[in-house]
Amino acid sequence: MELIKLGLIFISIVVVLKFRKNLSLAIILATLVTALLFQIPLEQFIELVSKSIVSPATLTILLVFYLVGYLQRMLEARGSLRLAQSSLDGIFKSKRITTALAPFLLGLLPSPSVVLMAGDIVNQSVGEHLNNEEKAFVTSYYRHIPESFLPMFSSILIAINLTEGRIDLSSFILGMIPMIVAMMGLGHLFYLRRIPKHIEGSHPPLKESLYKLLKGSWPIALIIIWILAFNRPVYEAALLSIIVFIGVGKFTLRELKKTVFTAFEKNLMLSTFFIMIFKDVLLATQVIESLPSLFANLPVSDALIFALIFFVGTLVGGSQAIAVIGLPLLFLTLPNAGLPIFILVMGMAFIANQLTPTHVCLPITAEYFKIDFSALVKQSLPTVGAYIVILFAYYGLLNILI
Repeated sequence: MELIKLGLIFISIVVVLKFRKNLSLAIILATLVTALLFQIPLEQFIELVSKSIVSPATLTILLVFYLVGYLQRMLEARGSLRLAQSSLDGIFKSKRITTALAPFLLGLLPSPSVVLMAGDIVNQSVGEHLNNEEKAFVTSYYRHIPESFLPMFSSILIAINLTEGRIDLSSFILGMIPMIVAMMGLGHLFYLRRIPKHIEGSHPPLKESLYKLLKGSWPIALIIIWILAFNRPVYEAALLSIIVFIGVGKFTLRELKKTVFTAFEKNLMLSTFFIMIFKDVLLATQVIESLPSLFANLPVSDALIFALIFFVGTLVGGSQAIAVIGLPLLFLTLPNAGLPIFILVMGMAFIANQLTPTHVCLPITAEYFKIDFSALVKQSLPTVGAYIVILFAYYGLLNILI
């Protein structure tokens, strides 16, 4: 029954988006449907929404979104993003590599709004060789690969901590290398090979291209370094980068005032705001906690059961929530569980995150490229299916080797 309710909630989102209505309306409807299906009392519903509106998580993500958007406008004003893209072309002399590497490197920055920067570069690199739906997938897919293994993302840190020493971070990152290679390769197989392999014409010397890359991307690099080196929040790092860039870029007061308004992406900010409320209301139903019991009696192996729990749990409430709920249960059920099954369940959580509207980045990407969210999901399915097959094969290999 719980799975049917979840299906109805997600169908409500798809139906609204199919009628070309905006994402905010779809998420508002899904929130109301959730409250009705799970019979949340009106007073409790109002309390949940009120708390979500002023919660640190909601306010922080909106602040980060605005600050990174502000920085993006500054980068555009000085031609930095175009310079970074052209420098990658000069270094690798391949549009395919630029199209994959630029979103990947931007993905090192843990902020949903960097998909907009990545989208700009993908647009410039790909041209007419891919349509908007394909560009949206390529942007989102390569931007999120770092989230599958890097400790700067909270889902990875939370998961490693919940293993209580059974899995150390270095072994997890090392173990993920074959899957990272597979992810990069799948994107090439399904999409990038349609882009011309080489860039025609003369190219600047390598030294000059490296200098241009640094000149065009240092504000973003500063954010990443500040986060990694000093373990500071994203909004602080973004604000620092903006302040430094104001001086280095010699921005006038008039430019800065104008950017205050142009950096505010109304539709994207509203979509993000309502998604955060929807997630909080959905989590309050405790439907994620019920997933283990729903799958427990399936006549399949424990590994497949937990893979399903992490996949469906991420679709519903995100990878952080299912890690908190699923990993203690995993190690309680399978005391000798090690790296192979940990990589399996975290891989399933990662790929499910590329399909769900509760993942803020995906609706933002769809909005940016002016496509339906369902179209983005449709583009994802072949790669997602191939990824899952490879992930299970890799899990079997690790069980043999370890």
